[in-house]
Amino acid sequence: MSLLIVGSLAFDNIETPFGNSDDTLGGSATYVAISASYFSDDIKLVGVVGSDFGDDNIRLLQSKGIDTEGIQVIEGGKTFRWTGRYHYDMNTRDTLDTQLNVFAEFDPVIPHRYQQCKYVCLGNIDPILQRKVLEQISRPKLTICDTMNFWIEGKPDELKKTLELVDVLVINDSEARQLSGDPNLVKSARIIRGMGPKILIIKKGEHGALLFTENGIFAAPAYPLESIFDPTGAGDTFAGGFIGYIAKHDDISENTLRKAVLYGSTMASFCVEKFGPDRIQEISDLEIQDRFQSFLNLSRIED
Repeated sequence: MSLLIVGSLAFDNIETPFGNSDDTLGGSATYVAISASYFSDDIKLVGVVGSDFGDDNIRLLQSKGIDTEGIQVIEGGKTFRWTGRYHYDMNTRDTLDTQLNVFAEFDPVIPHRYQQCKYVCLGNIDPILQRKVLEQISRPKLTICDTMNFWIEGKPDELKKTLELVDVLVINDSEARQLSGDPNLVKSARIIRGMGPKILIIKKGEHGALLFTENGIFAAPAYPLESIFDPTGAGDTFAGGFIGYIAKHDDISENTLRKAVLYGSTMASFCVEKFGPDRIQEISDLEIQDRFQSFLNLSRIED
């Protein structure tokens, strides 16, 4: 089924203990779309870039079957840029520089033929813009939303208005505690689900992810990797695998949601193996299925 993705497209300068990567293709929408493309063959992308984004990057997205008509190119403008440095444990990072450039004036206009999409993934953008997107969509079957501490701190009231309209929220553990005001993740989940989203996913980095629904809690493990080069975009890659799998099967049953979480975790585990989206551009369907099976085996106990 059709999947609409709205978010940022960017260039990142990344520094980790294992090296540097400059002018790396990034942005939430980029990671979500590439990840989802392994599952869904009807992906429509909306974002904004400057003339420096280049045709090569557009062609890269198109090579994954992603419809790029919704990408606004501002002639003479510069694409959003982010510079960050990760610490040795990879769980913390310092933002060294942020240049919003054309993204500062992003006004998501959804092309008419995108407005019937049944699945909608709202990347980490201003909650006011997230609502503006939803206002342009005609009766989606499922909407998934991402956010971060910047919006939780800076626009809490606007964020809560948006949460009333979405079905799924994806955030990390520190953001869940901040949004709910409670240090306990189980209590946090109950409070956040009371704000609107009936399905909540709390990402815990190297410790996996938790899925909260009306049917209970599902815990997905993290894949044990010996080498992690760059965690940039891993959360967005998770979201792409999650919503891509659901859109492919056009089903939101409990069993499908749990499988989708594992496929999201599978895609995120590939993402961290190289800088930027380099690794998730090149994986094969066989690699995805093999690693998904590895996730299943992590918690399997034979009688």
